[in-house]
Amino acid sequence: MFTKLLIANRGEIACRVMRTCRRLGIRTVAVYSEADARALHVQMADEAHCLGPAPASQSYLSIERVLEAVRATGAEAVHPGYGFLSENAAFAQALAEAGVAFVGPPAAAVEAMGDKITSKRLAQAAGVSTVPGHMGLVADAEEAVAIAQGIGYPVMIKASAGGGGKGMRIAWGDAEARAGFQASRNEAQAAFGDGRIFLEKFVDQPRHIEIQVLADAHGNVVHLHERECSVQRRNQKVVEEAPSPFLDAATRAAMGEQACALARAVGYQSAGTVEFIVDGARNFYFLEMNTRLQVEHPVTEMITGLDLVEQMIRVAAGEPLGFAQADVPLRGWAMESRVYAEDPRRGFLPSTGRLTRYRPPADGPLGGAEGGAQVRVDSGVAEGGEISRFYDPMIAKLVTWAETRAEAVEAMAAALDDFEIEGIGHNLPFLAALMGHPRFQAGRLSTAFIAEEWPQGFHGVTLGAPEQRRVAAAAAALHRVAEIRRARISGRLGHHARQVGSTWVVQLDGMGLDVTLRADAGGTEVVFADGERLRVEGSWTPGQSLARLRVGGRPLLLGVAPAPGGFRLRTQGAELRAHVRTPREAELAALMPAKRPPDTSRALLCPMPGLLTRLWVAEGEEVEAGQALATVEAMKMENTLTAERRGRVARVSAREGETLAVDQVILEFA
Repeated sequence: MFTKLLIANRGEIACRVMRTCRRLGIRTVAVYSEADARALHVQMADEAHCLGPAPASQSYLSIERVLEAVRATGAEAVHPGYGFLSENAAFAQALAEAGVAFVGPPAAAVEAMGDKITSKRLAQAAGVSTVPGHMGLVADAEEAVAIAQGIGYPVMIKASAGGGGKGMRIAWGDAEARAGFQASRNEAQAAFGDGRIFLEKFVDQPRHIEIQVLADAHGNVVHLHERECSVQRRNQKVVEEAPSPFLDAATRAAMGEQACALARAVGYQSAGTVEFIVDGARNFYFLEMNTRLQVEHPVTEMITGLDLVEQMIRVAAGEPLGFAQADVPLRGWAMESRVYAEDPRRGFLPSTGRLTRYRPPADGPLGGAEGGAQVRVDSGVAEGGEISRFYDPMIAKLVTWAETRAEAVEAMAAALDDFEIEGIGHNLPFLAALMGHPRFQAGRLSTAFIAEEWPQGFHGVTLGAPEQRRVAAAAAALHRVAEIRRARISGRLGHHARQVGSTWVVQLDGMGLDVTLRADAGGTEVVFADGERLRVEGSWTPGQSLARLRVGGRPLLLGVAPAPGGFRLRTQGAELRAHVRTPREAELAALMPAKRPPDTSRALLCPMPGLLTRLWVAEGEEVEAGQALATVEAMKMENTLTAERRGRVARVSAREGETLAVDQVILEFA
């Protein structure tokens, strides 16, 4: 077994690998860019080595600089994590030539499976079912259109190298094929340094289901069941689970056998994932093989009890697998939500900044109750840390396990309410909305699920009337506690204590509710004007950011932040402003004019922090609706901003190469 291992990565996956290494008694080496000098993975490692400047091309993607770190630290093995150099055959080969173990498959397997065209041909030769498509590379946009017409629309335009949803577009016609080809090639070149593109038939209403395989250097190959990864947005996975709610035992076995056959055909060693598209009749087609650890590997670990990082390290050290296919268990159900630094209400655009508050739920039994659902958080950040524009926006993975799928979903919903993030935009409300969606709960999924259910984008969660009343009752009870605290301030004159009243008006999402509070030692009974009574019990005190309550006999977890005249509350994905006032205060508040937002209809605002890489127009230029105005790059993604209507550019306020803040004016129209 190795004594020192270098992790050629950053963030949560670097921290994840370190936790296993620590358990195995292996010393760890972190590498970092100048932007990550204070990152959590640097603090966790036994030693650390700076690779260079913040851009990944000058640090995490530089093979020579990583090799320098290996030589300088004396590491015997390198774990690449995922992304960056994890599927770079040249990197694996360079390590082999240096006599350093690569915690991954042989370079030949990485090269064969890293190219989607080659991998598809090998899959066909190994008897794996594949999607119809054009196996050769596409030279230009016009050839892409001709090929697409031959295959028949819709088609998927895909980068031959890389993954993670980058360099992928769906085209439903000639115009989209031309535009999609160019965009995919540019994105692939920027992300992977390889702009090669190919096309294949797009399977309508598909599920994305993948098989985890594990192979050693002694000819042993097993699969660890499947993962359902159909909940995606822009080809990027959002929620994953294991097993799939769609597969039956026969399909699972057939997919597993084909995945193992492909692994044997390429002489695979280590952990790998064979991805399939599955249609409504459970026909499955090979998509690609990822020759690395997947982001979603924790759900497989939760249902099998195996540590995949440990298995990868043992295989790299030459050990045989310690179990056979029949020994792989399938216990319960696991769910994973990817927590991203992005703003769902702004079209999921990336968000950067400092984590002024970062409090994930504790690992272990949900709510501390033994024997039930389990929670796991794989995180790569800490409170006070910086979310940089240079890297991927995922900051953590929240995983739950339970005996059944329904219980795992319920546990995830509770864990999301227990997750506190402030200082940046994040997708916790959207994840909570997913968990509460009837179609998701029923397991009726496809890769188009999010686009179909939120066609106009995500605009927040609206609670039903019964749940709104529970929140209103909780807000009234919390306000009473806060008022009593304020009334007992020290230093007051004797016999001059302010009396806290029992009659209040709770205004929640534009709804006013008259309530009367009757408190006792065990809690507060909230009586509404129509006679409904809800008892609120809990031990919340002012200053606590989470209130764990029972309202109407059922649990209610509220995120609580003070606000003038009440609170900012969050629960079940909903973010609410609650005002609790005396009847007279409520009467006067109703007379106050509403503050109107500034008119920005004549300005193009930057929707996210990022780098202005291209201005497509100049002052005085006439533009048409849909015309490209500017391109902003953030977190490895290009975002082109277009004109909503016809107009004339009156003034350009930003310049190419400038780093822009959210809502900074780029240009103004006449």
